Amino acid sequence: MSRERIIIWYRNDLRLHDSEPLDRALQTEAEIIPVYCFDRRQFSTTSFGFPKTGAFRAQFLLESVADLRQSLQKHHSDLIVRFGFPEQIIPELARHLHASAVYFHQEVTAEEIAVEQALKTNLKAIAVRCKSFWGQTLYHRDRLPFAIDKLPEIFTQFRKKIERESTVDRPFSTPKTLPPLPAIDPGELPSLNELGLQPPLQDDRAVMVFKGGETKGIERVQNYLWTGDRLKTYKQTRNGMLGVDYSSKFSPWLALGCLSPRLIYQNVKQYERERVKNDSTYWLIFELLWRDYFRFIAAKHGDRLFYSSGLQGILIPWEKDWEKFTLWQQGKTGFPLVDANMRELAATGFMSNRGRQNVASFLTKNLGIDWRMGAEWFESLLIDYDVCSNWGNWNYTAGVGNDARGFRFFNILKQSKDYDREGTYVKHWLPELAKLPPGKVHEPWDLLPVEQKRYGIRLGVDYPAPIVDLFKSAKVNEMIYNKAVGK
Repeated sequence: MSRERIIIWYRNDLRLHDSEPLDRALQTEAEIIPVYCFDRRQFSTTSFGFPKTGAFRAQFLLESVADLRQSLQKHHSDLIVRFGFPEQIIPELARHLHASAVYFHQEVTAEEIAVEQALKTNLKAIAVRCKSFWGQTLYHRDRLPFAIDKLPEIFTQFRKKIERESTVDRPFSTPKTLPPLPAIDPGELPSLNELGLQPPLQDDRAVMVFKGGETKGIERVQNYLWTGDRLKTYKQTRNGMLGVDYSSKFSPWLALGCLSPRLIYQNVKQYERERVKNDSTYWLIFELLWRDYFRFIAAKHGDRLFYSSGLQGILIPWEKDWEKFTLWQQGKTGFPLVDANMRELAATGFMSNRGRQNVASFLTKNLGIDWRMGAEWFESLLIDYDVCSNWGNWNYTAGVGNDARGFRFFNILKQSKDYDREGTYVKHWLPELAKLPPGKVHEPWDLLPVEQKRYGIRLGVDYPAPIVDLFKSAKVNEMIYNKAVGK
């Protein structure tokens, strides 16, 4: 009698290590049929008209899927690749290959859940079992010290209870070998052009070249923790903006599941045993906890994450000023810290966490522009886009998130001087300001005509004048916010 056949539907879990669907399927001694489907909906446009998956994200995705295929081939299997609608393509494959079940990692947000539900319906119609697993977080949902609907709304409460009462599961092992695919055309990966995108240009100012895939993700863990020995100073350097190793930069691989958070945790714990245990080693786990928190909050609150009023339901009359928004997108606001970060994002698909907080604060607290426009722009460009973390963070920064601290305004000038004292980062991305001394580079609007001549810069020509008054605009938007919350 022939063995059972199980399809493994890959989504944001593009790895062989720590894969429960793969592990459980192997325990049944079934034939394993790995499948990845490029969902055409992911290459449409967002509600504000941006490419839903921009070129940097798409390239990283293609590299990650290609790496998964290569890893499967090294294990004597292969990856079936298709383009279309997964809820249609996978049942067709199941019927053609006489598969008895489909295993996959479940998601928590509306678009992904809708695809899952449609898939389950279509598989049920042809009597194919469907089994989903939880595998995107450090702590497993089923072993939390509270039900999802009782999840604490405040991160600190969530963190303390988790750390006190829960443990992290060991990651599932990487299989040593896999059964070969049955006879079928595995299909080719689409090109960027076939996805409706142009290959992005590689900017030599990028802090590092991110290449997708489990292989490169594990390599980054090795280089950052072990070869470079950077973890011991992570807490001190994590707010940097320029360079390869000021932060772990694991997020792009985490976002597509090329790295499991439990693999990172396992490495951190080993590092603590073999090298040093300090605030920095804890802080990396602390950041993984934030990532968990946003995913669990998304599971608890559903579509409210995407509403203009956010998780708190605050009805703020946000502006949709496309002229100012475009200047923000292009890094032409006249505020060097904002502009440098936005130009880095546009040129590389990446930006530091410190930069993200500042540009998001500026968009919402100084320009008063609808935060969802910023969230969608990040969705389009960021190679480490994670739906829960992105939208959760934008909720938080806009002051409408569940754990938001009211009108939290980032003083861009103070941030510039605190985190880029010499202006090194700003000058790296704004060459027109390269000749300005550190005392002038963060406030170029104060340059006298004689100083503009001395440093070879013309305000309003070579570099824009500020599009708003930093403090007056914040005051106006604070009044609007306070009125919305009833203060």
